[in-house]
Amino acid sequence: MARFVLVHGAFCGAWIWKPLIERLKAKGHSVEALDLPGLGEDHTPVSEISLDACAARLCEVLASHPDPAMVVGHSMGGIIATHGAARCRERVAALVYVAAFLPKDGQSLLDLTNLPEGAGDQVQANIVIEGEPPVAVMPVAASRQALYDCCAENVDAWAIEQQRPQPVGPFVTPVSIPAGALEDVNRYYVVCTQDRAIMPALQRRMIAENPCAEVAELNTDHTPQLSMTGELAEALHRFAVRSPFG
Repeated sequence: MARFVLVHGAFCGAWIWKPLIERLKAKGHSVEALDLPGLGEDHTPVSEISLDACAARLCEVLASHPDPAMVVGHSMGGIIATHGAARCRERVAALVYVAAFLPKDGQSLLDLTNLPEGAGDQVQANIVIEGEPPVAVMPVAASRQALYDCCAENVDAWAIEQQRPQPVGPFVTPVSIPAGALEDVNRYYVVCTQDRAIMPALQRRMIAENPCAEVAELNTDHTPQLSMTGELAEALHRFAVRSPFG
């Protein structure tokens, strides 16, 4: 079966993948999740956190095993997965975007949120920027509606309790994809149709501008690894089976 490497989004850490990891391993897959710099259990100083540092962390994990991996990015993790994959292409079997930003060369996360299809994004509407170097803080009161609206109450409370401030650097730095670097990489996408963090219209625009080998849709919120764990595991398993490198 496939090797999966899971890249979380803003404010969270590898912990957010825990229920999904169990489901994927039960299907016979190898699964790893990493903490991006400054998030989860990682305590890299904010002054040292950049898009390049996040991509380097991903490439370190990918290089730790001889088999290329299906890299799964969630939310901001799509930016990291893309930027990282362009730097260690030989370690990447495929890219999977789960309610994630899917950038073209030269686009930043902030550029994508500012597209017309991004209007109504409840993360950008509610985050508070503070400190120097700046971090984005997602208020507790806004987190459930923006991120966990379809999750069970005990699950969203567990997730919100573990959220951490997000260094702003990876939001504003454009992704760099050298010419031809990802041309032969299959991409897959999971659209979340009740997403209030990356609006479904924006997800579909990114897919239209970056054609994917297959697209799945889940009728859930921004965090399907918690709200529709089994269904997401089944979609990822299907992508792995159909991928030429899965």
